[in-house]
Amino acid sequence: MSRKGWVLFAIMCVVWGIPYLLIKVADGGVSVPVIVFARTGLGALVLLPPALWSRGLGALRHRWRPLAAFAVLEIIAAWGLLSLAEHRLSSSLTGLLIAAVPIVGVVLARVTGGTERLSLRRWAGLLAGLAGVAVLAAPTLAGGSGWAVGEVLLVVACYATSPIIAARKLADVPALPMTAACLTAAALVYAPAAALTWPRHVPSARVLAALAALGIVCTALAFLVFLRLIKEAGPTRALVFTYVNPAVAVAAGVTVLGEPFTATTGISFALIIAGCVLATASERPASERSAAGRPPEVPEPDRERTPS
Repeated sequence: MSRKGWVLFAIMCVVWGIPYLLIKVADGGVSVPVIVFARTGLGALVLLPPALWSRGLGALRHRWRPLAAFAVLEIIAAWGLLSLAEHRLSSSLTGLLIAAVPIVGVVLARVTGGTERLSLRRWAGLLAGLAGVAVLAAPTLAGGSGWAVGEVLLVVACYATSPIIAARKLADVPALPMTAACLTAAALVYAPAAALTWPRHVPSARVLAALAALGIVCTALAFLVFLRLIKEAGPTRALVFTYVNPAVAVAAGVTVLGEPFTATTGISFALIIAGCVLATASERPASERSAAGRPPEVPEPDRERTPS
């Protein structure tokens, strides 16, 4: 990967690792609808002008059904549930639970008609990741936060399902107009509830800064950088940053908010990340694997060879 690609990769590791911290900060000053409305509204304000300039919004007209499903799962439902869950969960715990998305995505892709082969290594990754989630969630369930954990697991299901819709139904749709349209729709959905729960007094500077960062940095800038990273490094390499995001979420929660880092957190973190890496590892076709086990063919000395 080029130097530019590594810079974009590092940016994505941070900007999609700190939303859990920012949601936790904003949660102390405004309601959940206001948090989601501010994030989607600011993101839409930034992304709509370039989307309109590119004239790509017209391509969305005939794909409104899968586009609506993608918007509901990826943004409208997921971001609302995520903000609700952080009423009772720490930001670091939430970030670690979300790390199970690649694992669930592998299973959903398989059961919904995907052709990817689940080898023994990938099964081991699935089991290790699920064990990590169980280790992480068990103390929380015992403490009476089972509903909040359930909300995060619903977010995991949403995040794992929406890429399948995007890959199978929206693969030829330009990403920038699609993102701008989804954010705009989400902002409109949350606008009435945000208006009803609007704070009576101006929130603190800390809360306002968190909302601004969520909308501009973690949404608008993140999507623009992500699109550039895909062009620079390809879609497979571009998604590797999802393995780093949980570490950023944990580090931010511990250092900024003073959230505890326990042995249970460390064990579950290792299991989930190892499970993600194993479960999402690409498998070579059988023909390549069998060819790899044979010794290389030695060309005959008198055979005519074409210059390379």
